[in-house]
Amino acid sequence: MKRYTGYTENISMRLQEHNNGLVRSTRNRRPLILIYKETYPQKKDAMERERFFKTGKGREFLNSVIKNNSPLPFL
Repeated sequence: MKRYTGYTENISMRLQEHNNGLVRSTRNRRPLILIYKETYPQKKDAMERERFFKTGKGREFLNSVIKNNSPLPFL
């Protein structure tokens, strides 16, 4: 399974853009499904968290969320 990690101010619109093929990086991986999200009041905080998810520890965290198949915590 491939993942796309990113941040946005409008998650519904961004997911729709991806699934409509408007984003080159994900065009050939459609459909995308949302498996996890967090919210932050400041853009810089969201950007820092995105960077974390692209590290080994961040990927481990996401793998555990998927593997446990528990209700996803939305922060």
